[in-house]
Amino acid sequence: MARRGSQAPPPPPDFEENIVDVDVSEEMRGSFLEYAYSVIYQRALPDARDGLKPVQRRILYSMNEMGLRPDRGHVKCARVVGEVMGKLHPHGDSAIYDAMVRMAQPWAMRMPLVDGHGNFGSLGGDDMPAAMRYTEARLSREAMQLVASIDEDTVDFRPNYDGQENEPEVLPAAFPNLLVNGASGIAVGMATNMAPHNLGEVVAAARHLIDHPDATLDDLMRFVPGPDLPTGGKIVGLDGIRDAYEKGRGTFRTRATTTIENVTPRRKGIVVSELPYAVGPERVKAKIKELVNAKRLNGIADLKDLTDRNVGLRLVIEVKNGFNPEAVLSELYRLTPMEESFGINNVTLVDGQPRTLGLRELLQVYVDHRIDVVRRRSMFRRAKREARLHLVDGLLVALLNIDEVIQVIRESDDSAQAKQRLMDVFDLSDIQSQYILDTPLRRLTRFDRLELEKEKEQLAKEIAALTAILESERKLRGVVSRELRDVAKEFDTPRRTVLLESSGHAKAAPAVDLEIPDVPLLVLLSSTGLLAQTGSADPLPTQGGRSSHDVLTSVVPTTARGQVGAVTSAGRMIRINVVDLPTLPPSASPPSLAGGAPVTEYVDLEPGETVVGLGAVTDTGAGLALGTEQGVVKRVVPDFPANRDEFEVIALKDGDRVVGTAHLETEEQHLVFITDDTQLLHYKAANVRPQGRQAGGMAGIKLGAGAKVIWFGAIDPSREGRVVTVSGSSTALPGTQNGALKIADFADYPAKGRATGGVRSHRFLKGEDVLLFAWAGQTPIKASTLNGKPIALPEELGRRDGSGEPLTKPITAVGGPLGAVGAEETTPADD
Repeated sequence: MARRGSQAPPPPPDFEENIVDVDVSEEMRGSFLEYAYSVIYQRALPDARDGLKPVQRRILYSMNEMGLRPDRGHVKCARVVGEVMGKLHPHGDSAIYDAMVRMAQPWAMRMPLVDGHGNFGSLGGDDMPAAMRYTEARLSREAMQLVASIDEDTVDFRPNYDGQENEPEVLPAAFPNLLVNGASGIAVGMATNMAPHNLGEVVAAARHLIDHPDATLDDLMRFVPGPDLPTGGKIVGLDGIRDAYEKGRGTFRTRATTTIENVTPRRKGIVVSELPYAVGPERVKAKIKELVNAKRLNGIADLKDLTDRNVGLRLVIEVKNGFNPEAVLSELYRLTPMEESFGINNVTLVDGQPRTLGLRELLQVYVDHRIDVVRRRSMFRRAKREARLHLVDGLLVALLNIDEVIQVIRESDDSAQAKQRLMDVFDLSDIQSQYILDTPLRRLTRFDRLELEKEKEQLAKEIAALTAILESERKLRGVVSRELRDVAKEFDTPRRTVLLESSGHAKAAPAVDLEIPDVPLLVLLSSTGLLAQTGSADPLPTQGGRSSHDVLTSVVPTTARGQVGAVTSAGRMIRINVVDLPTLPPSASPPSLAGGAPVTEYVDLEPGETVVGLGAVTDTGAGLALGTEQGVVKRVVPDFPANRDEFEVIALKDGDRVVGTAHLETEEQHLVFITDDTQLLHYKAANVRPQGRQAGGMAGIKLGAGAKVIWFGAIDPSREGRVVTVSGSSTALPGTQNGALKIADFADYPAKGRATGGVRSHRFLKGEDVLLFAWAGQTPIKASTLNGKPIALPEELGRRDGSGEPLTKPITAVGGPLGAVGAEETTPADD
């Protein structure tokens, strides 16, 4: 090598300079045309007959030659790639492996042609496949249908890139792979993008075209109404599909499959189970996060990807309370890849020329190819059987003249003379004579003669059948149709993509308000601590008309975007957003409060603290009434701080606790105290002046020595009411005695003044000294145990101060009608 700065060595003496002037534009034009030709025919576009690009065809052919069939084990993908690259496809290993990976992905191919073992990527290409040294593969059962009978002269072969190997120009393709699996590719100046279809539908259309060569597009679309995408989803609007099937170009919209569910007790969510074709969950999640951060998409509370191999795709989009899930879903369709356009461009190679074909032309090209395959296969099989029949005829001649044949062979000097003498003596052909000489003597027996005669008869029948097929176009088409039917019967699967005629307007503004309208409704609290909203302010049926275990203790009117307050035994009120509460179905069914959510999910309680009722946090009705264990009463007109989630509504004395609360519709309602020493006192709510929330209340009932209030509430004296009391012994352990129950008419108890002692409501029997439970309210009434099991109540009323009847189960809750807010009374349901 010459040093830097030194002169180049002179040319040899015999060197002749030859400089050729070339026009750069002509050279570039020619080179570019060669490159474009190579890309179009050798890389990007599939053949219309088998639906495969050259690299895909070479992979399948090589795997078949390697014996990688479904009944054998997987081998490393690197081995397959090396075989394909070394013999047939002189390009980079990454291009071969990428094509192989795609043929193994069930979300990319409607019928995967490679049975992959290992990580072959993820939906949408978000997760790259593992390296080919880690993954393994073999041919799928469907792929075997593409290469079936390839060794029977069904297709033409051509030399490979170096002339040392042969490769098929096309595969026999026992099913229309191009339509079933689709294709995509970008060439020079052209591209293809074909949608996958359902095998059963495509085969039915192909068979119809075989039987009716003049079938129209409308006839074929009765069998193939539209694409069937591997990932399912929905196709919205079929006009673009019709254009694509007619002209080879068209556009349609694909949409994710979603459901709206209660993903948490407080929130609804949009659950995505299927995405548009070639769209992965990572892409959807990234777009949603981008829109939320940019404040272009409202109403999204959380986004979770719960996809796994057991449940499949499950993308959970939690919707904020107060937002309409249907409207949020409409926005997601409009702004995210949950709705995508798919452009069909059916560009494919026909007789070596790129053409844009419609559905009928695609099916026709395939049918013609398949007819040619079956014709060539029949010719090959007939030739094989004729050759075998020729040999069998020769053997039968030898068997009939076995002694003479042996004599001729023994008298011949060599095998060539023996063959020639056999040909001369028995009028045999060269092939027959050689076959006789090659056949062992042990086969020339009487038994073999019977087998040969049977084989000759069978061969004659098969030759006649194959000849009939080759001589009749109708029979040839019948064979093709039956084989397509058999393939569809074995490999057909149900349609995955739903076709919707409606053009849809998801790209337009949402048809409903994004936020839930602030309509009136009711919030309910049951004795088992369940919270729910009715979703309507219509009058509700009575307590007796609801499910047997739903005993309601509080009913508060509010609005959908309003708030209610949970009042605790410690005198606190805790705000609860109504939109956070589950909505009960229409109550005419009747529904069940089992669909509610535990109140403890919405409030944090201290040890020993309980929720005693609900109240409004806005100025509605006559305010909120509270009663304490020590006989204090307080009426609060709601005017609570808007910036605090919890606050005191009564200042309790040491050792005191709230035992009940009531939402007052009017001041004409009566406040009711019932003590454990059987005293009952009631008076108008107007007798209690409203106080601020920090006040301690005023004397409500005068208690006897050692007595305490066990129940406080409100009742409308103008309506029929009942008083329920249960007596027992104070020495018994709580929950161990059933007690004696009495039901009396509320009208029997006279009203008294505030802070008086009231009247006796129950007479103790021997061994009883305390009321275990008490309640007062409107009819009809329903009772339940601690776990919500119903308890049958007696129909007869007792005296005001009478004793009760023994109970079989302890009562822990009694409820009146939901009509506390104005419903009509109904007959109680049977418990």
